[in-house]
Amino acid sequence: MSDLKDQIAVVTGASSGIGKACCYALAKAGVAVCLLGRNINELKKIESEIREYSPLSKAVKVDLFNDDEISEAVSLIKNEYGAVHILVHSAGIYSVGKVKEAPVQDFDDQYKINVRAPYFLTQQLLSLIDKSLGQIVFINSTVVMAAKSNLSQYCATKSALKALADSLRIEINTEGIRVLTIYPGRTATPMQEDICKHEGIAYNAETMIQPEQVAKLLVSSLKMPRDAEITDITVRPMNAA
Repeated sequence: MSDLKDQIAVVTGASSGIGKACCYALAKAGVAVCLLGRNINELKKIESEIREYSPLSKAVKVDLFNDDEISEAVSLIKNEYGAVHILVHSAGIYSVGKVKEAPVQDFDDQYKINVRAPYFLTQQLLSLIDKSLGQIVFINSTVVMAAKSNLSQYCATKSALKALADSLRIEINTEGIRVLTIYPGRTATPMQEDICKHEGIAYNAETMIQPEQVAKLLVSSLKMPRDAEITDITVRPMNAA
């Protein structure tokens, strides 16, 4: 397995859920993590904890709705680190509603965060992503494989995110940059708790994937020797049947 020590990672959605778990896992692997998110207080708390393993980790407040803030964050990353080895897109939002009545504005918001922001941030960082060690990871969802009612907008944006990752992989594979998409099923996160509430079902975290397991999977995949590329991983709760 390859060593990730001293590499630089950028993680979106770093203040909670899978993104947060990825920050801890990467830091424990010796990676300097740039944590991106809107909740700066939570980001600072995580920063202070992971600096025990990774002293160069840094929290950066970014609203992914705002292109200027994304560009400012990229400038900071360029000045602070000079290069990026790992980019993890974990931020995401969702809304519930039937096609016949769900507000188009909700669709626009999900598109901006779930598709456009990953596209723009990747575009902004590509010149910094190390050509020999670079890896880009998209945290997607199993709704891409099995759409759900009342989640048409979310499902559509996640399908678009898959297409983005697949096209990007073809474009940059020859440059030595790997692109991985992870599709978790129900995972014990604040977002999933909210989804369960809207669905009218009990939120039972013990029966779901734990964010830490997704993060371990991510780190193991990143350590894969460079003669191979993992492109897609689906992971679901053990009791899914």
